[in-house]
Amino acid sequence: MSMFSFFKKKPVAPEVPEVKTPAPAPTPTAATPAFAAPLPDLLPIEEPAPKLSWMSRLKAGLSKTSNNLSILFVGAKIDDELYEELEAALLMSDAGVDATQYLLDALKQKVKDDKLLDAAAVKAALKQLLIELLTPLQRPFELGRHQPTVMMISGVNGAGKTTTIGKLAKHMQTHGQSVLLAAGDTFRAAAREQLMVWGQRNNITVISQASGDPAAVSFDAVQSGKAKGLDVVMIDTAGRLPTQLHLMEELKKVQRVIGKGMEGAPHETLLVIDGNTGQNALAQVKAFDDALKLTGLVITKLDGTAKGGVLAAIARVRPVPVYFIGIGEKIEDLQPFVAAEFVEALLG
Repeated sequence: MSMFSFFKKKPVAPEVPEVKTPAPAPTPTAATPAFAAPLPDLLPIEEPAPKLSWMSRLKAGLSKTSNNLSILFVGAKIDDELYEELEAALLMSDAGVDATQYLLDALKQKVKDDKLLDAAAVKAALKQLLIELLTPLQRPFELGRHQPTVMMISGVNGAGKTTTIGKLAKHMQTHGQSVLLAAGDTFRAAAREQLMVWGQRNNITVISQASGDPAAVSFDAVQSGKAKGLDVVMIDTAGRLPTQLHLMEELKKVQRVIGKGMEGAPHETLLVIDGNTGQNALAQVKAFDDALKLTGLVITKLDGTAKGGVLAAIARVRPVPVYFIGIGEKIEDLQPFVAAEFVEALLG
C-alpha cells in the first residue's frame, strides 16, 4: 500500500539483477570426507518467527476497545440494555458524547428500518456506520504539487512528533523524494539533537542553529530547499500545550515567516497526536486548527493502551484529515489511515 499519491514521479533506473556464479563443490580430502554421517541428537534449526502483518499489529494496538465492544454482541438481545452497554463502551473508548449519541441514534434507526433481529447483524450495522463516519478523514498524502513541498509539523511534547518526522522522511526517500529537515524546535533541549540523529541515520541534511530563532531556522530551510531543487522540506516546531497562548502565537509567526520564504507555504500543516490522550486529543485538534488551519493529522502510539474512539470524536466535531496512524517505533509501524481497516481492527 502506497503512503503517498504523486503528481510527478522521477524516472527510476531499472534494477540489473545480480548474477551469482555458484561456488565449485569442495574436493573430498582425507580431512573432509565426501560423505559424513549426520551427528546424533542435533536440535532442529528454528525458523524465524513470521513477521506480523499491519492488520495484526493494528488489531493488537486497538485490542482494549475491541474486546470491550465485541463482547457486547455475544449472545445479546436487541434491547435497551444492549444500547446502554454500547453507549458506555463507546464513551469509554474516547468517542465522546457527540459521536456516541450520533452512532446510537443511527444504529437504532438502522435496526428499525432493516428489521435486524440478531446481535451479529447489529454489530455489522455498527461497523458500517463507523466506516461511513470515518471515511471523510481518509485522504492520501499528496506530493509533487510544489517544488519543494513545505511541511510544518506541530504537536505537544511527548506526542512522538520528532520520531514521526524521521519515519515520514525515510518513507519519502524510499519513494524517490529528496528531503531536507529543519530543527525549528529550539524550545526543547534534546529536540535538535534527536532530529540530527534521524538526519544522520537517513543521510538527510538538517538545518539548525545552536540558539536560533525558530522562524529564522524555518525561513533558512525553505530558502535552502528552493535553491537546491529539493522535493520536500519538513519543519519541526516546538512542542507546546494549546493553553500556552504566547507559544501558540509564536507558531503563527513561524507559519507567516515560512510564507514569506515561499509563496503559498507551508503546503501542509500537520499535527501529531498521541492516541492515548483521549478527549484531550480533540481539544488539541481544535486549538491548533484554530491557530494554524491544519491540513492533516498523524495519530501515534495506537499500541495497546490507546482506545481509538477519539477518531470518531474528531470526525464529528473537527473532521481534519488523518493522513497516517502509528502503532510502534519501527519505520513500518507508520501507515496511511484507511477507515475500513481501522474499523475492522476496532470491531473485529
